[in-house]
Amino acid sequence: MYRGRLQRDLSLWVGKGLLGEQTAAALLAEYDSRPASFSLGRVLMALAAVLLAAAVLLVVASNWEAIPRLVRVGAILALIWAVHIAAALMLARGASAAASGLLVLGAMSFGGAISLVGQMYHLSGDQQTVMYFWFAIATVSAILFRSGAVVVVAGFLSWASFAVYLEGNDNHWIGLDPWMAPVMAAIVIGLVRYTGAERARHLAYLLLIGWLAWLYTLHEEITVALAFAVGGVVGVVLTAAPMTQIAYLVRSAGAAPAFYSFLVSAIGFLLLHIEIESGWRLAVLGVVTLAASILAIVLHGRDNGAVRYLAYVTFAAEMLYLASVTIGSILGTSSLFLFSGLVVALVAWVVIRLERRFSAHAREEHA
Repeated sequence: MYRGRLQRDLSLWVGKGLLGEQTAAALLAEYDSRPASFSLGRVLMALAAVLLAAAVLLVVASNWEAIPRLVRVGAILALIWAVHIAAALMLARGASAAASGLLVLGAMSFGGAISLVGQMYHLSGDQQTVMYFWFAIATVSAILFRSGAVVVVAGFLSWASFAVYLEGNDNHWIGLDPWMAPVMAAIVIGLVRYTGAERARHLAYLLLIGWLAWLYTLHEEITVALAFAVGGVVGVVLTAAPMTQIAYLVRSAGAAPAFYSFLVSAIGFLLLHIEIESGWRLAVLGVVTLAASILAIVLHGRDNGAVRYLAYVTFAAEMLYLASVTIGSILGTSSLFLFSGLVVALVAWVVIRLERRFSAHAREEHA
C-alpha cells in the first residue's frame, strides 16, 4: 500500500520537474531493498509454531499416564533445547522467519514444561505464579535472541496473566498482584525498544488501558474518571514537549504515546458524562471536552493522524451530545436532526480548514 503511494508521488514529482527520473528510480529501488514489514511466510511460520505449541500443551494436559515420568520430563526438555539450538542455527544462516517460528514454539513449550512438572510431582503453587514464571522465561528468551516474535508472545502472556488474576479474584484488589499488569506492560515496552518489534508495543498500551478500566470498576467514582481525563490531557501535552531526553524517548516510540494518552483522556471524559447528566457542570464538562479535542489537534494534529481523527470524533460526538441535551428538550425530533446536521456541517468545515492549514505548514517547511 505504501509502496503504491510512494510510486505515485515519485511519478507526480518527476512530472512536475521536482525530481529526476534516475533519482526517483533510485529511491524506489532503495525502498524495495528494505526488509518487508509484512511477510506472509513469517505469518504462516508463526501460525505453524503456535499450532505445534498447542499440540504440545494438549499432550501435556493428557498427563501421558502410560509414559514414565523421567521420559516425559526428558522429552519436554529435549524439545525445548532442540528448538532453541535450531533457532540459533537458523539465525546464523540468516533464516530469521524459521528462527522466529522455532523461538515461538520454544517459548510456548516452556508453559507445557511447567505444567507437566507440576502435574507429575504435585508441586504447590497456583496459576498466577505459573504465568509470572512463564512470562519471565519468555522475556529472557526475547533478550537472548533479540526476537520480536517472542516479544509478541510475552505481550500475550502479560494479558493472560492479568486475565488469570481477574478470574481468580473477581473485582478485588488483593496484595501486590494487581501491580504486575503495569509492570509487565513496562517490560514489554522495554523489549520492544531492544528488539525493534514496534507493533508489539500496542499490546502493552492496551494492557495499561484495560488495567485502568478495571480500576474504574473497583472505584466507580467521579474522581477516578476525572483523574483519567486530566492525566490523559497531561500526557498529550507532555508528548508534545520540547526535545528533552524524556520527550525524545516518547517521540521515538512513534504515534502511540500521544494517541493512547488522548484515548485515556477521551475515556475519562466519557465516564464523566456518565456521572454528570445535567446542570451547569455538564455545560462546563462539554466545553472542557471540546477544548481538550482542540488542544490535541493543535499539538499533534499535523503529524499524528491517529490523534487527529480521534480528536475529530470526540469533538463531533460532544457537539452532537450537547445538541441533543440542550436542544432536544426544547424542539421536536425533526428540529433536533436539522440542528445536528448543521453541527456536523460546522465540524466538517472546521476539519477542512485545519487540514488545509496542516498542508500549508508542511509546504512551508519543505520550501
